[in-house]
Amino acid sequence: MVQLRAKEMPGGLMLSLALELARAIDGRAVLLVNERVDVAATAKAPGVQLGEQALAARDARQLLAPGSLVGRSVHSVEGAMQAAADGADFLVVGTMFQTGSHPGEEPAGPQLMRNMAARVGGADGLPLIGIGGITPDNVDAVIGAGASGVAVIRSILSADDPRSAAEQMRSALAESWQRHGALLDNGARPGAGRTT
Repeated sequence: MVQLRAKEMPGGLMLSLALELARAIDGRAVLLVNERVDVAATAKAPGVQLGEQALAARDARQLLAPGSLVGRSVHSVEGAMQAAADGADFLVVGTMFQTGSHPGEEPAGPQLMRNMAARVGGADGLPLIGIGGITPDNVDAVIGAGASGVAVIRSILSADDPRSAAEQMRSALAESWQRHGALLDNGARPGAGRTT
């Protein structure tokens, strides 16, 4: 998945960027638009990623095409349970580790992931995506705590060689999925064939 996240960008510019990004991705990944359900709907993006205080998933679905993905960022077990009840397709759980995206915020760590996995994750639950300070060195702790995958920004975009950084993350994820036996319903590894 690739997420377009531009909180301060005006809607018209964000729509243009979403369309350009969709052309660049060309079906090789799923495009999610952060927060802006209107932009996602107009761009015909496959989904949205909503913050914890944004529209409920059920309300966002009224504006989106049938079958659109709706993700929700959550920071507590209670928030995760509410998002599940509201019909979210997956949860982005954080903050796992210290990150420059949220300076001064105390990370919850993998224990938050364990707690959420016990309540809303698992084989019959929602996919849980860890976020916040994820690197190839700590991704195993997040997957081992019950995450299906991870979301990253700085460990790839701030790297001298983003392609190499993405490949290192992909490799670390594959090793972690194998170590922890994470499989999708179809028997494939989560994120197989794409950078997560």
